Amino acid sequence: MLPVVAPSPGCCEPMVSEALTPAGAADMARVFKVLGDPVRLRVLSLIAARRGGEVCVCEITDAFDLTGPTISYHLRHLREAGLVNCERRATWVYYRIVPDKLTALAQFLDPSDVTR
Repeated sequence: MLPVVAPSPGCCEPMVSEALTPAGAADMARVFKVLGDPVRLRVLSLIAARRGGEVCVCEITDAFDLTGPTISYHLRHLREAGLVNCERRATWVYYRIVPDKLTALAQFLDPSDVTR
């Protein structure tokens, strides 16, 4: 017979205060799918790490060994998932994080945030 081990405190507490709705689960799954690509994850981190909050597409393109159209493809997925938004200024487009979306992801993944 195997010994019974009591779980450590907090190990089995839920990560969120309530279960996702079907629509909420579909939205969250879409966001995680978008973030499952290493290039998109790096682009998001590059934008999020910028002091001042925004990055020109020219800087994003320069940070990668990829073509402009490929970077645009990845940025479109990040925009469609609601993770970034953008603003065109003359020739260039500037990208910034959507804080509410990242906050929602962080709260979903943060096991210490169970007492909301």
